[in-house]
Amino acid sequence: MSTSARTPAAAVATIGDIPLLDHHCHGVTTETLDRATFESLITESDWAAPEGTTHFDSQLGFAIRRYCAPVLGLEPFATPEAYLDRRRELGGSEASERLLRATGISDYFIEVGHRGDEILDPAGMATAARARAFEVVRLERLAEELVLAGCDAAGFGAAFARVLDERLEHAVGVKSIAAYRIGLDFTPGPPSEGDLESAVAAWLERTAAGAPVRLDDPVIVRHLLWAAVDRGCAIQFHIGYGDADVDLHRCNPLLLTEFLRRTRESGARVLLLHCYPFHREAGYLAQVFPHVYFDVGLAINYTGSRSDEIIAETLELAPFHKILFSSDAFGAAELYFLGALLFRRGLERALDTFARRDDWPAAERRRIAELIAWRNARRAYRLDDDVFAEAERP
Repeated sequence: MSTSARTPAAAVATIGDIPLLDHHCHGVTTETLDRATFESLITESDWAAPEGTTHFDSQLGFAIRRYCAPVLGLEPFATPEAYLDRRRELGGSEASERLLRATGISDYFIEVGHRGDEILDPAGMATAARARAFEVVRLERLAEELVLAGCDAAGFGAAFARVLDERLEHAVGVKSIAAYRIGLDFTPGPPSEGDLESAVAAWLERTAAGAPVRLDDPVIVRHLLWAAVDRGCAIQFHIGYGDADVDLHRCNPLLLTEFLRRTRESGARVLLLHCYPFHREAGYLAQVFPHVYFDVGLAINYTGSRSDEIIAETLELAPFHKILFSSDAFGAAELYFLGALLFRRGLERALDTFARRDDWPAAERRRIAELIAWRNARRAYRLDDDVFAEAERP
């Protein structure tokens, strides 16, 4: 049977038993959601759909109706109204647990700095998903917490070093949202101590005058990044498509080229997250720099029926040992479920295409699938079996 003629379930079957390590995601909400709140979680816009329209009319919305509806006990392509009624009938906790436990994700690396009071923390995710969960620290949020706690400009550098070291005793890596806050076209080197102190003093003055404690100073962000580099961290970078407050043209990973040159022998690993529409650029960087890895997590859900093509494009130039799986799911458990299902389907179909064209052996296709599904992430984050043994599933 040709790949195009397969049902999605059959397409997934041969790699369906491979566990997935979701190296970048957030927690889910277990609240029972009304329609407006649910729709806000299935778009990257910060606006409601125009009057008389719905965010269900999208690739993601159709994927939810096709694949998530049966998990909740409905027929495929149940109406949005029927789907949301069933979700409310089950309750937020039950619906989330059903979807999470159907993903085949064994391990979650959860970035905890975004709206953490609305979603499950790593321990809560581990319980809900019956999986292991690990923390990733958002650098900018860590700095903001210091300012909220009353840190002064002169003591900021030492205080940040201390709290970062404390968090890294348990966290598997760090994340930066420099792309959101300053763009990726920042000066690539570290700032001087004097420049850092002056920048923090100016930031404190702005907050004292009533500005929100939101870090968007390039000098301070550069300091945070180099603090992580100096510790040889796994450093995640938001790349490309995301929330409405990004300037997409400043989120191209090629803008990081000089930073990557300067850090390639540091021991740090750079993980480029989701990357669409710059996933080909990310693939180039993953090929030429030994410490660069990438995924297309966010794009898999939002491109739905076109996700096969996006996944295949990641396999064009990048070494297979540099590609990772992620869902970048936040809030709605549907995003975890679809991220896993569509990833497996797209990877399977791409590898099958290579087999038809060039006789790739089944054992080699299986090996490549395992690399991308979980082995590459363990290597990139320098985690061995002992780490996972210490974090057994609940």
